[in-house]
Amino acid sequence: MSLVAIVGRPNVGKSTLFNRLVGMRKAIVDDTAGVTRDRHYGKCEWCGSEFSVVDTGGYTSNSEDVFEKAIRRQVEIAIEEADAVIFMVEAATGITDYDAEIADVLRRSKKPVILCVNKVDTGEKVFDTYQFYGLGLGELWSISAANGSGTGDLLDEVVRVLPKEETPAADPYEGIPRIAIVGKPNVGKSSLTNALLGEERNIVTPVAGTTRDSIETHYNKFGHEFMLVDTAGIRKKSKVHEDLEFYSVLRSMRAIERADVCILMIDATTGMEAQDMSIFNIIQKNRKGCVLVVNKWDLFIKDQNTMRDYTEGLRARLAPFDDVPIVFTSVVKMQRVMDVLDAAARVSDNYRRRIPTAQLNEALLPIIEETPPPSWKGKYIKVKYITQLPTRFPAFAFFCNLPQYIKDPYKRFLENQLRACFDLTGCPVQIYCRQK
Repeated sequence: MSLVAIVGRPNVGKSTLFNRLVGMRKAIVDDTAGVTRDRHYGKCEWCGSEFSVVDTGGYTSNSEDVFEKAIRRQVEIAIEEADAVIFMVEAATGITDYDAEIADVLRRSKKPVILCVNKVDTGEKVFDTYQFYGLGLGELWSISAANGSGTGDLLDEVVRVLPKEETPAADPYEGIPRIAIVGKPNVGKSSLTNALLGEERNIVTPVAGTTRDSIETHYNKFGHEFMLVDTAGIRKKSKVHEDLEFYSVLRSMRAIERADVCILMIDATTGMEAQDMSIFNIIQKNRKGCVLVVNKWDLFIKDQNTMRDYTEGLRARLAPFDDVPIVFTSVVKMQRVMDVLDAAARVSDNYRRRIPTAQLNEALLPIIEETPPPSWKGKYIKVKYITQLPTRFPAFAFFCNLPQYIKDPYKRFLENQLRACFDLTGCPVQIYCRQK
């Protein structure tokens, strides 16, 4: 599928246009300059043609932004990957030094460039657009990304300059497991993503809250294929004061809801804090598989049995969900990074496992017969039949004569027997009792 990159200086409306092209509010939009930092991908369809769109951060130089160098590198990578580039400028401000610098970069790239003048909301502002012919990039297209005017003509031009495809491409990532990397700010989520991908996919700095959007990347290495989702750090509601961080946390929550497996990262030096437990409870509430990654293990002071004692303490905190895989890593030193991937792959396979009905009944009915549910007011409960339900997560129906009398302690017993008979490590299990 062809790729179109949207580039420009900060606060000209790149993310607003990106959201309009992909048909959803996928990128955070705010009046503050420098909101977007990482490359953000989406898919656009126009007049029967499909192509990918990448939103980039604002291109600057010699500014006070600590992320300037990293953002510029992300923009340069996006231009290298793209088949065509939408260069956005703003009508009211005219040609700035940044615009001239970006235009020079684009001319050297030899890529088809569509010059897009944004914020042309009225007919009078059209007269402000003609000065941009001075950039030497050919025809310009006046639009308003906020209300959509002019975007149809812009898309016609984009489709015209893109390489022609014989057949429309289907979504190549449909059905691939989605793995979301979640946790508090500054625990190493983006560093882990970059380590797994082997490239600087996401910006990494010591500043907490560097990642703002949920960034999706296709991973296909070492026999594993996933959609990796790097998310913004999730803090307590009482500590979220800025609108930008509110939207970042909201997108992280949505990433958890859409994922199959969540990699929950914690800081080894601080341990499993209350906010980490809150995120873990969100994962459990949404019925997602989970892998617990203890990062920055190289900074933790260790003795002979440190890892064993640390693991026991974590499992005590996570009880009764104490079968979650726990991996100790140091992403900076690349220690046990592949173990995280192997654990996530195992949980993903368990999450999607379909256990045949015959195997379920053969394994569990003898156990239930030996240890039947407690009688209730002289009435005996008999479980006759077990089957797995067609849900995304492992869910099982136990058909019996008096389902209303099976209480939670016995349901936990049934869950433990399921886990003992079948490998459901790291996955939530739901038990339903139904009338036979």
